Amino acid sequence: MTINRRHLAAAGAAAALVAVAGSAAAAGADSAAVSKATEAFRQAMLKPDKATFEALCDDALTYGHSSGKVETKAEFIAASTNGKSSWKTLEFEKPVAWGEGGMGHSRFLLTGQTLSEGKTTDIKIGVLMVWVNRGGNWRLLARQAVKV
Repeated sequence: MTINRRHLAAAGAAAALVAVAGSAAAAGADSAAVSKATEAFRQAMLKPDKATFEALCDDALTYGHSSGKVETKAEFIAASTNGKSSWKTLEFEKPVAWGEGGMGHSRFLLTGQTLSEGKTTDIKIGVLMVWVNRGGNWRLLARQAVKV
């Protein structure tokens, strides 16, 4: 059989389709894993536990609040587990997650109510979370909230 440019082009196109399909499957799996990590983080916010936050947060975490306050991993965990404030209700509405090649992000509308010093406060903010896969575990690298 004689191989010509058409054969080479067809083989190249087939290889490209296989590569794209493989990337799409990996991206789909990573996106699902980012979505799962985001939900695990929501559950951790409802029942704050230092060990759970340690496992979900990257050491390089930068955690931005809608007020403009920015915390490190240690500061975020300390503030989240000190018992001074708690979530009465907490939902992540309209979640969108993406992940590919060890990086990912999730975006959602956070709604809920907090209880602090006997006062209930309604919360409604937009949130962007950036995730990184380290050793097979998705960890929160950055989070920024904005008022909506």
